[in-house]
Amino acid sequence: MRKAGYYQPLDDEGAVECCLCPHRCRIAPGKRGICRVRENRDGVLFSLVYGKLAASHLDPIEKKPLFHFLPGSEAYSVATVGCNLSCPFCQNHEISMAMHRGIAAPPGYDAPVENVVSDALASGCRSICFTYSEPTIFFEYMADLARAARQRGLRTSMVSNGFIEQEPLAELCTFIDAANIDLKAFEQQTYRKVLGGRLEPVLETIKGLHEAGVWTEVTTLVVPGMNDSEQELSRIAEFVASVSVDIPWHVSRFFPNHEYNDRSPATLPLVRRALDAGAHAGLRYLYAGNFPGDRSESTLCPSCGTMVIGRIGFVVTEMALRGGNRCAFCNGLIAGVFD
Repeated sequence: MRKAGYYQPLDDEGAVECCLCPHRCRIAPGKRGICRVRENRDGVLFSLVYGKLAASHLDPIEKKPLFHFLPGSEAYSVATVGCNLSCPFCQNHEISMAMHRGIAAPPGYDAPVENVVSDALASGCRSICFTYSEPTIFFEYMADLARAARQRGLRTSMVSNGFIEQEPLAELCTFIDAANIDLKAFEQQTYRKVLGGRLEPVLETIKGLHEAGVWTEVTTLVVPGMNDSEQELSRIAEFVASVSVDIPWHVSRFFPNHEYNDRSPATLPLVRRALDAGAHAGLRYLYAGNFPGDRSESTLCPSCGTMVIGRIGFVVTEMALRGGNRCAFCNGLIAGVFD
């Protein structure tokens, strides 16, 4: 347990307002916020998950997915329990929703910062990624891990729903090298009624990360009946392009999961329609997720159209880059973070 940042006292009764995410939870003594992992103890807000990992794995960076950040490398992926949204299709709900099931104390194992960084280095990975659950809710732990990792030569990345306030976002941009943000829909009502959040803060996060120089990619899971209209997918593509046409957009196939077990998987034609919308909006890097072996997993040079990074699933099969970030065929620039 660790004293939390980004909160302020509200009254003489000991209530506090958490200022970490846009929920701005008002928390009475002895109570917790929506994420269930930040608790008011006698007027002081504490993070209950600092130094307590629920998962740690060595993953291909492509699994995040981050396709233009150290492609072909491995990332030491870590997470605590907890989330500040409540997506009914969450594929990691065992971790993200663990505290919503009436558990008194966060499950996990003790993982001091230096131990995690040492384990990451011993694994031979090139980066630490904060993923699986929502990294925002373990902000203090993520910040300490990321800074310690950087000091020892590791890059840092995160996979996030983007639901974070602007002040902690500004700090986040000082210690994160890359981020993939889930843009789950483009309707306010969907964010409010289905996901338990709001759209506008997510859009501001994507813009803020890009403007701060953090390498940014965006993922949209296409869920039939929720966000699969041609109009909505086009609006998502147009927004991403308005931030930068160089932001990769991953359009992933939905499979039945969690509370959405009665829905059909998204089809390849549906996902391709989204990719077409992205091309029409001017996006240069478009990827279909959850279709292993499809050509749309690979990176094409936006200048000559030749494949420069081949992929099958999460495996990089070929690289045709020179000088780090130039197409080997036409010398066109490929946006991203490459060594």
